Amino acid sequence: MGTRTVLQHPDITRALTRIAHEILEANHGASDLVLLGIPTRGAVLAERLDRVLADIDPEWGPAGGSRVGTLDVTMHRDDLGRGIGRAPHRTTIPAGGIDGTVVVLVDDVLYSGRTVRAALDALQGIGRPRAVRLAVLVDRGHRELPIRADHVGKNLPTASDERVTLRLTETDGTDAVVIEQSEPHGDGGAA
Repeated sequence: MGTRTVLQHPDITRALTRIAHEILEANHGASDLVLLGIPTRGAVLAERLDRVLADIDPEWGPAGGSRVGTLDVTMHRDDLGRGIGRAPHRTTIPAGGIDGTVVVLVDDVLYSGRTVRAALDALQGIGRPRAVRLAVLVDRGHRELPIRADHVGKNLPTASDERVTLRLTETDGTDAVVIEQSEPHGDGGAA
């Protein structure tokens, strides 16, 4: 299986800085914004965006403030019956809630759109935001649902048999986006 690194720490940092600026520009400032990261790596990216937003706009408030949370989508996924095991994570909503706010869902890699659909379903039980936007570090294409990210760090066209993995220092010890090529089926690819 071949592996290649397409983004490293400086690239990820630049992408998150650009996404933070885009979020503020689209919202005309930081008022009424809430970030909800989709565990695991989307939650880490939301925390990083929180720090970047705090550096850019004083209206956002200090990093680690009360406008960042996590949104577990495990029980809303459409693949639960397929035996794909995912450990549930805790959903944490900022103290002010999400009613009337602009919620920015933060995820690592946008692929089929099914995780985002599950996130939209999960939001229904929490409150009624004024608007919901999507920020992803990588959009790799191959959508199965009509879902589009509002803020993208990197568009990364891939083959459907490739796997895109985000590694973050907080969870994996390093920052990188890696594309892994699947093993060929059959005789192992020997000619």
